[in-house]
Amino acid sequence: MPRVTRLNVNGKWRQVDVDAGKMLLDVLRDDLDLTGTKYGCGEGQCGACTVLIGGQPMDSCLTRVGAVAGRPIVTIEGLAPDGALHPLQQAFLDVGALQCGYCTPGMILAGVGLLETNSDPTEAEIVQALRGNICRCGTYSRIVRAVQLAASRRSTASTEVAR
Repeated sequence: MPRVTRLNVNGKWRQVDVDAGKMLLDVLRDDLDLTGTKYGCGEGQCGACTVLIGGQPMDSCLTRVGAVAGRPIVTIEGLAPDGALHPLQQAFLDVGALQCGYCTPGMILAGVGLLETNSDPTEAEIVQALRGNICRCGTYSRIVRAVQLAASRRSTASTEVAR
C-alpha cells in the first residue's frame, strides 16, 4: 500500500509516515496531535470533523489522506496563527454561538469555507452551507448570526481599506 510522508497542514509542511488509505481525521488527531478536529459519527453525517481542503469544507472522517496529500489542509488550529482569532471565531464568541463546543470547530470551518466564496451570504445560503453540520445543543440561530456578523465585519473592514 502506498505511503504518505508529507502533508500541508495549516500552512506548514508536516512530516508523517502513514498508509495512504488512512482517514485524514485519524492522521490529524493521532499523528499530528491536532485534536480540534472532532470525531463525531464517522459517517460524514454530523460535520464535527470538517476541515478545509483547498479552501473547501470536507468531512475528514471520510477523506483518505492519500487523496489530499499535497493539497492545503486547514484545521481549526490553523485559523488563529499567533493567537489572533479569525473573524468568525470572534463572532462565535461575541454572539454566544457555542454551548458544549463539540460542533464548533466544524461549524466554524464550514462557515469560513462559505465566507471565502461568498462574502455576503443570505441567511438561506448560510443555512445551506451549514446543513451538513449538526449542533446537538441547538444553537443554530446564534451560529447563523455569527456567520452574518463575521461577514458584515469583513465587509466593513474591506470598505475601510478601500477608502
